Amino acid sequence: MNDELLFCIPLEDPSGEFEAASELLNALELDFSSYFDRENCSVRHTVYHTDPESAAECREQIKNLLPLWQEIGVTLNMGDTFSLQKSEWAEAWKQYFKPIEISERLLVRPSWLDDAPAPGQKILEINPGMSFGTGQHATTLFCLKQIDKLAGANKSLLDAGCGSGILAIAGALLDYGHIDAFDFDPEAVEVAKENIELNRLAGRIVPQVGNAADWQGRPEKYDVVCANILGHLLISFRFNIASWVAPGGSLVLAGILERDFDGVSAAYAELGFSEIERFTDREWTGGVFRS
Repeated sequence: MNDELLFCIPLEDPSGEFEAASELLNALELDFSSYFDRENCSVRHTVYHTDPESAAECREQIKNLLPLWQEIGVTLNMGDTFSLQKSEWAEAWKQYFKPIEISERLLVRPSWLDDAPAPGQKILEINPGMSFGTGQHATTLFCLKQIDKLAGANKSLLDAGCGSGILAIAGALLDYGHIDAFDFDPEAVEVAKENIELNRLAGRIVPQVGNAADWQGRPEKYDVVCANILGHLLISFRFNIASWVAPGGSLVLAGILERDFDGVSAAYAELGFSEIERFTDREWTGGVFRS
């Protein structure tokens, strides 16, 4: 692949699973790369060629195979072919991430940019890698704003489903006390560790591999719990999630489709939580609950 220009065929797998589609593409002996978009719970595969003719032939081949793949449970959505300079390929995704001002106290900045903060504003540097959490997505932004709003000296914080570690890092910069973080994905935990080191917080936060079904956390519970997890998981594991929150503490729930939020809210109301606030951005809704 020595030519300057790449001709790319994008394929999206909304199931969020790598393996099946990757095996099918490998069987065709195609050159492709895969990106796990945790914020939309999907996998983006991109098949690339060095000339437009072979790209067109490949596109037609894949188009004919899509119905057969769907019969075996692999649904791929194919987008328009696009071209890209080979030298730009590895860096192209970075153009979508911009600095975000969370409040007058906190600026989130991708690690490859050098935007200056306002006076008194702390910088949270983030390199998302393959993990959820840049502040760009509505659910992450909602959680960041709530962590800022609920901050208090020595409050304890749990970041459940930490992804890139952005929420836990925000808590440390905003003067929370004890902070725990976990994610079910070991790769996400490694990315979180890298971002914690990037923000010079190594030892202050130690993310762990875990999941909402069995995480136990601290015996004394947390003043603020952020669970940025899909809605059906928030309901399924509500008893364990509720057990993390200290009496009078705050529970921030996000990652919920708007159509599912009333069901999530009702499930936690049954456990004694009152909905204090909700916010909707496009199809996503987040809420704050008080125990």
